[in-house]
Amino acid sequence: MASPSSVPPLPGISGLEALSWSIPGLREDPTMCVRCRSAQMLCGKPVCPILLKYHAFERTLPLVGGHDLEGSSPPAVFVGRFGYPKVSFGPLLAPQHGSTELLDSPEDWVGRSVSEVVSFRLGLVRGTSPIRVTDAERPIRMLQDMQLLGIAGESAESEAHFRRPPRGHLALSDTAPPFGPSAPIERFRLDVRRVDPHLDRLSSDTDANARIAVGELYERGVRVSRIQRAFSVGVLGRHGRRRLVPTRWSITAVDDLLSKKNLERVRLLPELSEIEVHRLTALDNRWLIILLPGAYRYESIEAWYPNTLWNPDPTNLVVMGDHEGHDGRTTYASIGGCYYAARLATSEALLDRGRQAGVVVLREVHPGEILPLGVWNVREYVRAAMHRPAERLASLPELSRTIASTFAIPLPRWLAASAVLHEARTQRRLDDWIPSPALAAGSVS
Repeated sequence: MASPSSVPPLPGISGLEALSWSIPGLREDPTMCVRCRSAQMLCGKPVCPILLKYHAFERTLPLVGGHDLEGSSPPAVFVGRFGYPKVSFGPLLAPQHGSTELLDSPEDWVGRSVSEVVSFRLGLVRGTSPIRVTDAERPIRMLQDMQLLGIAGESAESEAHFRRPPRGHLALSDTAPPFGPSAPIERFRLDVRRVDPHLDRLSSDTDANARIAVGELYERGVRVSRIQRAFSVGVLGRHGRRRLVPTRWSITAVDDLLSKKNLERVRLLPELSEIEVHRLTALDNRWLIILLPGAYRYESIEAWYPNTLWNPDPTNLVVMGDHEGHDGRTTYASIGGCYYAARLATSEALLDRGRQAGVVVLREVHPGEILPLGVWNVREYVRAAMHRPAERLASLPELSRTIASTFAIPLPRWLAASAVLHEARTQRRLDDWIPSPALAAGSVS
């Protein structure tokens, strides 16, 4: 791990400084791109300048088999968000037969390189068709097929006829995994041979609201990515309340619902009695997850090195985060879906540990973060970090030394950004005034 005294020189990328100053408002607010991540278009431009930068160096994806495509869906469905409540939806199809489940299974991508993940997704062709989100209750034939695909338990053979040959750029999003070319779909045939029995049962239960359905699926061991898919195609929830949910919204919504469900139980657990940390380095991201003694509270902080994906400035760091107290939060986190993905992963770890604690997730992003892969990488890599053996620390000064030795960014930047660490350093706990049993025994003797 690099220490602050060995911070590598800031790399330069030709044209990047010109890009950073061409984004309206960025000079006045260096955090704007990190807060937006192409989701809110805070700069006022119709398309994200940062994503355009990557598309500018990318050749248009080749034609995929003319107007017709035969192959296998992982299974996967994508629901867009533009034009809401009238959106585009359709299947993601691979031009190959057999099992393609790996292409839409983020839980299996831990340890894979960026190029491997992109290669999984680049060959997925998206068929598009317009629909209103309220049509989930009275689906047309195309939507019926998508909803069946949404509860499928394995790859499904399919045939599609497109209005024009699929082509386009690699579709990039900070929330959802990327995918390849797209085209309007005119005809579609699907062969689903097996549905997931848990998804099938909950999709038929029109008395359970979406929150209950999502929680029950999770308790039964259904993968989060599969729950998100079913949630998106509008097969969960009470009759009269079902809606299609844009894919990027469904991902964060499910992470939020499940972590809240976990935390209801976490808050009843005994408190952790010592400081624990978990470390991991992956995809040029450095992670440090800190568990602090005491009642549950949570914070997630991201430090974006210069020339990283959402920090186009060539010289300055961007450090920002969000936190919540013991009772949670009622407003949307400014750092977006990553906050909820990490909260789900850490809430799972606390339940496994059988303790509640203060949680601080620190993430340092280096220039190797070259493409947005989706928040799955936060959820799955925090999960991976929490499965590593914990390092137990004796004091807050030792924790400060650990933070300093883990990251290239100097310790004061982390401490200045953290509300939970500030509280831990300044707020005295009742336990601080009670002598330990060993100390008490020594005083008697």
